[in-house]
Amino acid sequence: MSQESRSSGGGQGGVGGKLLAGLANLAGALGDRAVGAVTDRIDKLTDRLTGYGQQGASPTRVAAAKGAEKLREGGSPIGAMLSAGAAGGKEQVKQPVGKGGGRKDQTDLKVTNIVESIDVGVPVRIAYDQWTQFTDFPSFMKKVENIEQDADEKLTWKAQVLWSHRTWESTIIEQVPDERIVWRSKGQKGSVDGTVSFHELAEDLTRILVVLEYHPQGFFERTGNLWRAQGRRVRLELKHFVRHVMTRTILDPDELQGWRGEIREGEVVMDDETARRQEGHPG
Repeated sequence: MSQESRSSGGGQGGVGGKLLAGLANLAGALGDRAVGAVTDRIDKLTDRLTGYGQQGASPTRVAAAKGAEKLREGGSPIGAMLSAGAAGGKEQVKQPVGKGGGRKDQTDLKVTNIVESIDVGVPVRIAYDQWTQFTDFPSFMKKVENIEQDADEKLTWKAQVLWSHRTWESTIIEQVPDERIVWRSKGQKGSVDGTVSFHELAEDLTRILVVLEYHPQGFFERTGNLWRAQGRRVRLELKHFVRHVMTRTILDPDELQGWRGEIREGEVVMDDETARRQEGHPG
């Protein structure tokens, strides 16, 4: 190869090297700008989320702020995600309980809706009358320990919830014979509002529909919520009720003395004696 050719090739190599170096510098500059832009966005996001956290943020926002902080410190995306998950989990545990044992954010209170039905092979009147004998419940329901009927529309319940015992007061808002009973409750460690209604399927077949709103207000109650224990308990107690009706009440239905009065808006508008006279059953 001639000296000219070697010089020409070397010249091209020099130009190519400069071109490659220039491209590398350009790519580096663009990369720096991109990284800088992302970093600026992370900084702004972190500052904003941190501000939320100082104002009593939700666990989700706290988790996001923690993850953004890790990214700003140079952590990997996966590491930032794991940090966010850990922070959110800790905050979720702390969030429900505030001073006095209550939730910090009252909008987070959980209500468990329970809807159950069961059929029993007796006429509506017998099913309804047996249900109105509230003080009999503890004799055949497993977790109902005691019921005191302070007035026609007032009841005090004591029942077992997991390993603890709870007491609450119920007020019957509406009671219509052979149709429905509606009540509201209050208690320091949870309460149950609901409706039970009675539906004739045939002459000797009644469907009982129970709709409940369970308001948990304690550790055991919330733990039970996670396991859906309340719904299972309601189903089981309904089966106990049917078993009692079909093995005890049905043998001597004439001895059953249900409450035939009527309650409207929490007030007794017709007592049992008056209702029986109107029905032609003075007993």
